[in-house]
Amino acid sequence: MMVLILQLAVLAPLTVALAYQCIYFPYPSPLVRRWLPPRKRWPESQIRSWLKSGRFQRAFLGHFYSDPERAAPLGNSLLAPADGLVTSADVRDGICYFVIALSFWDMHVQRSPTAGKVLSVQSHGDDFMDGEGREFAFLREKACPVQKRLVIAADCGQVAVRLITSIAARRIETWVREGDEVERGQRIGRILLGSTVVLELPAGTKLLVRTGDRVWAGETAIAEGFSAP
Repeated sequence: MMVLILQLAVLAPLTVALAYQCIYFPYPSPLVRRWLPPRKRWPESQIRSWLKSGRFQRAFLGHFYSDPERAAPLGNSLLAPADGLVTSADVRDGICYFVIALSFWDMHVQRSPTAGKVLSVQSHGDDFMDGEGREFAFLREKACPVQKRLVIAADCGQVAVRLITSIAARRIETWVREGDEVERGQRIGRILLGSTVVLELPAGTKLLVRTGDRVWAGETAIAEGFSAP
């Protein structure tokens, strides 16, 4: 009798675990989810299905809205405005477009690359298809890009930060306004769900990172302090 009880005690949780796995297949069971890294805990296909339905798992939203404290390194180097992967740094018409691609699992709060004064906060809506449009690599994958462009004047020059998302995600929050003074590494906004952040720099700016490098908002030095023309 004791042997049977022990067997049942072992089989019962295994049966529950198997049932959960079947219910949540092909996605991770909640019994093991917490021990998986974010990319495996919430697979991309599952997140994209939530985008369509508008119903997100609470635990994923808790991860997505994370906003850890950051300490800017000493010096006057320009800092990454976003967490993510550097995908390009093309130069056009005297401007270097430094592109950071954010995944669903990256922290999505953006930070100022430099101290200075906010000159403008410009919005571009769902149908932003002007002259620069599809020629830019960072816009090609976006269905009707939604953008906010923040221009910041520092003592040594001017930079602009573009917060870009697709029509599927749509929502961008900006936490500074024209005329505000910002500190290096200060929070300036957040893009909800998949997104791209582009930093516009003078063409001669010396970059400290390369395409393929991973950077962190407010912590990674991405370029030397530049001089005004």
